[in-house]
Amino acid sequence: MKVSADGAGVASHAGCELLRELAAATGLVDAWDKSLIGTYSGLPFHFPGQVLSDLAVSIADGATSISGLRALRDQPGLFGPVASTPTAWRALDKVSEGHLSLLRAGRAQARVAAWAAGAAPDLSAELVLDFDATVVIAHSDKQDAAPTWKHTYGFHPLYCFLDRPDVSSGEALAGLLRPGNAGSNTAADHIAVLDMALQSLPPEARPGAEGHLKLLARADSAGATHDFAAACRQRGVGTSFGFPVNGDVRLAISLVPEDIWEPAVEADGEPRPGAFLAELTRMLDLSPWPEGSRVIVRCERPHPGAALTLFEAQDGWRYTAFITDTARAVVPGGIAGLELRHRLHARVEDRIRQSKAAGLNNFPCEGVAENKAWMECALAGADLVCWSKLICFSDEPIIAHCEIDAFRYAILHMAARLTRSARALYLRLDRTWAWSKVLARGFSRLRAAFG
Repeated sequence: MKVSADGAGVASHAGCELLRELAAATGLVDAWDKSLIGTYSGLPFHFPGQVLSDLAVSIADGATSISGLRALRDQPGLFGPVASTPTAWRALDKVSEGHLSLLRAGRAQARVAAWAAGAAPDLSAELVLDFDATVVIAHSDKQDAAPTWKHTYGFHPLYCFLDRPDVSSGEALAGLLRPGNAGSNTAADHIAVLDMALQSLPPEARPGAEGHLKLLARADSAGATHDFAAACRQRGVGTSFGFPVNGDVRLAISLVPEDIWEPAVEADGEPRPGAFLAELTRMLDLSPWPEGSRVIVRCERPHPGAALTLFEAQDGWRYTAFITDTARAVVPGGIAGLELRHRLHARVEDRIRQSKAAGLNNFPCEGVAENKAWMECALAGADLVCWSKLICFSDEPIIAHCEIDAFRYAILHMAARLTRSARALYLRLDRTWAWSKVLARGFSRLRAAFG
C-alpha cells in the first residue's frame, strides 16, 4: 500500500449534515438566533443560533469540549464556515440566566415542529416523565463545583427525559445544573425541573389537553417527597416514586399473610421468576401524601453476592417499594401492571448513560452560566438524535434502537465524496458502507417530512 496526502473531495462525518439540516428544519437555529441576537452590537459573521446548534451537533458527534467543533470546521466543503473555538466560547458566554429560558423555549418550539413532522408519540397513551440525577466529576476548580455524596468533586445535575421506548433514547426535556453537594431528594429542584419539562412539551401533550390521557412523573426514592408529589397533583401529573423501606414498611411487610402475595410480571406478561407483590396501603399512614396514594412492595430473591439488611437477611428476600397515585383499574394487570410500569424507570439510567457519552459527562467552562448553556446544547443534541431516529430511521430497527456510540459509527461518521456537476453539490456516500443507503433514505425522509 502506497500512502500519499493528495486525496481530493473526501469528507467524513457526513451523517452530521443530517442533524444540521434537522436543526434548521425544526426552527431550532432560528429560535436560538432570535434569543441571542440582541446581545451583539452589530451583525455577526457567525450567527449565535447556528453556532450553538453546530455545537449541539458536534456534541452528538462526540465532542467533549468547545474545541470539538473542529470536526465540523475542518471540513468547509461539507459544512461551510463553522465558528472557531473562541467564537463559540463567546456565544456561550452571552447566555445569561434570562437567556436560558429563551433557549429552552427555542427547544420547545423545535419539539413542536419535530412532532408535527413525524416524531410525535401516541398522545392517546400515557406519557412518562423520568426524573433522575447523576454525579459529574470536575477535574479542575469551576464555579458551583462542590464535594459530592460519592466523595468526589463536581456537579450533581438533575434531568427529566420523556420515555420513548420506540427508540433507544428518550427526549431530553429539561436539566438543572446543581452543585455537587445538592441533595438527592430536594423537592424544590424536582419541582423546578418538572415545570421546565412541562413547558418543553408541545401544548397538546401537556396536562389537561383535549384527547390526552395523562402524564406520569416517575422517579426513584429521591423524588419521593411530599412537596414534589403535591406539586405533581397540582399540575395534573400522576406519580410513581420509589418508597423507602423504613421501619413502618418493614412492620407492614411482616404482617402480610402469605396468601396475599401475588406474582410480579415481565413486559411480555409472563410471571417474573421468584418475585411477588403485595399492597401495603391500608397498613401505613399515608395522610401526608396526595389522596389516593398507594404503596406496593415487591419481594424477590437477591442476586448472588448482594448485601442484605438485617431485616432482609432474616428470610432471604430483597424488598423494594414504590408509591403511586394511580388507581388499580387504570393500568392493566392490577398491582402487577403498576409495578412493571414503575420498574421500567430503570430505562432512565440508559438515557443518562448515553447523554453522558454525548456531552453531559463534562462541563468544560469555568463559569456556571456557560456550563448551563453547554447543558442546553447537549440536551438539544440528544433531541436531534432522537428525532432523527423517529423521522428518518423508524423502519430500521438496528439504527432506531442502537445507542449513541453505534449511531455515530454507522451514521454520523460515514465517509463520502463531494463533487460538483451542473452547479449542484453532490454528497456521494461511500457505497461500500453497510449503512450508506439507509442514510441516503434518511436525508430523503427528512426533506419530505419538512418539505
